[in-house]
Amino acid sequence: MRKTVRYPVEGANALWQLYQTVSFWKVVKNFVVIQISRYTPFLKMKNWLYRTFLGMKIGDQTAVAMMVMMDVMYPELISIGRNTIIGYNTTILAHEYLTKEYRLGRVSIGDNVMIGANCTLLPGITIGDDAVVAAGSLVNRDVPAGAFVGGNPIRLIRSGEPSDQVRSQVGSSEDAEEEIQDDSNTILH
Repeated sequence: MRKTVRYPVEGANALWQLYQTVSFWKVVKNFVVIQISRYTPFLKMKNWLYRTFLGMKIGDQTAVAMMVMMDVMYPELISIGRNTIIGYNTTILAHEYLTKEYRLGRVSIGDNVMIGANCTLLPGITIGDDAVVAAGSLVNRDVPAGAFVGGNPIRLIRSGEPSDQVRSQVGSSEDAEEEIQDDSNTILH
């Protein structure tokens, strides 16, 4: 179950009442900062923008790819651990506006997490350390540490494994380098 706080509204749908729930000027500032961040290729600058102007917690050596869309209204509810990768065109939401209510929830992403391209993370979720989220996934619930999840909505593909076991399954870097060179020769020639 996602951890969100519900705020009921009366009358028109919650999104129609948007600026009664969050400042117009906050949204404008956040939008400008997020759009600059989406297009900048400079990771340190991007993380500085997120920390300084959006109040997000971003760990050292975290890489947020181009076109990632952070929550425009409540980015301060998002925290990302160190040495984590957020893949291209991923959306991270900390709010959801519905017809009769809106909901807010923290999004907490751990250390050494890999989130593939084109994922959507819903409000109120936690992704544990060393987890992997497959590209194109909808993260609608918590992801345990070390787990590999994927799909829409996500399902568990593999539970956490000790990191030594995972490394031994991957093989040596020399083997991988030889395979890459073989592929390059096939493709380029």
